[in-house]
Amino acid sequence: MKKWIVDGMNVIGSNPDGWWRDRRGAMRRLVERLAGFAAETGDDVTVVFDGRPFELDSQGIDVRFAPRRGPNAADDEIARMVADRSDPGSLTVVTSDRDLAARVRAHGAGVVPSRAFRTRLDGSG
Repeated sequence: MKKWIVDGMNVIGSNPDGWWRDRRGAMRRLVERLAGFAAETGDDVTVVFDGRPFELDSQGIDVRFAPRRGPNAADDEIARMVADRSDPGSLTVVTSDRDLAARVRAHGAGVVPSRAFRTRLDGSG
């Protein structure tokens, strides 16, 4: 079983499909797709979002909102989660943010680009 940490808004933003008109709807749709991915693969998935928390059915995955607001809030939370892990090499972070990718790689985590992961999600359930 793999452990994934997903930069939620980075994955959402990897496809300019008008998501910005319904940010919460886009977040819900991503959670649904991630839940399907987790069910299909048996992998452990955490998604981290920026912005004000709202009620969101996690559907069996770990859904988090960055504890602070502002630029790079989710990136900072993801980097903290990786750094705090006793075995960061067991994690794969999904992001196309170069700075975040460098930060988590420095701790030993793997990185998968958002667009590639999104393509994988779009091809599954």
